[in-house]
Amino acid sequence: MSIWTRITEAIAALAKGEGLTAVFDKLRGPREKGVAFAIAVIALGAKMAKADGVVSRVEVRAFREVFRIAPEDEASAARVFNLARQDSAGFEAYAKRIAGMFRDDPGVLCNLLEGLFYIAMADGGYHPEEDAYLKQVAEIFGLDERAFSRLRARFVPEAEHDPYDVLDVAHDAPMPVVRAAWRAAVRASHPDQLQAQGLPKESIRMAEKRMVDINRAWAEIREERGAAA
Repeated sequence: MSIWTRITEAIAALAKGEGLTAVFDKLRGPREKGVAFAIAVIALGAKMAKADGVVSRVEVRAFREVFRIAPEDEASAARVFNLARQDSAGFEAYAKRIAGMFRDDPGVLCNLLEGLFYIAMADGGYHPEEDAYLKQVAEIFGLDERAFSRLRARFVPEAEHDPYDVLDVAHDAPMPVVRAAWRAAVRASHPDQLQAQGLPKESIRMAEKRMVDINRAWAEIREERGAAA
C-alpha cells in the first residue's frame, strides 16, 4: 500500500466539517509517522506557497520533486494540497501539531524544514515573507537560530555559506574531529536511516540533496586546509 493510499484513507476518516489539522490528532502510531510527515510537508508547503502572494506552478511542482509522486498518486497529493490551502486554520496549527508528534525526534522536524526550504527555492527566489514564515515554523519546531541559519545557508545561494556550520563543527576543530563529523552526517543522511526515523521512502530526494551539501562542505574544508582524505 503506497503512502498516498494511506493518506487518502486518513483524510477519508475525517468527520464532516473537520479541517486537515484534525488528521494529526488521529495519527498516533509509529507506522503512521510517515503519513503525518508527508501531510505536514504538503500542508505547510501549501501555506508557505502563498507567503509571497503567489502560488506558482513551479512551487506546486516542487512537491512532486520532494516526494517523487507517481502519476497514479497525483490526485491524492493534490487533494491534500488543496485541503491545506483552503483550510481556515493558520500554518501555526499545523506546525504545532506536527511538532507535538515528533517532539522526541527533532531530526525529523529538521528534515521537514528542509522540504519546506526546497519548495521555497523551487521558483529560484527567496522572498522575505518566505523567510519570515520559515523562521516562525522553525521556532515552533524548537530549532535555534544557528540550526535555522545552517539550513538557510544550504538552500539559499545569497545566504552566507559556512562549510563548518553544515557539519556542525567549530572552525578550529582538529581535522580528525571534522572527519568524524562528516562521516556521522553521511551515516545519518542515509535513506535507510531516514526511513527508520519515520520519513516515507517517497521523500528520499531531500536525503540526496543533504548528502550533496555534506560532501561539498567536507571537500571545501579539506581544500582549505590542504588535507588529504
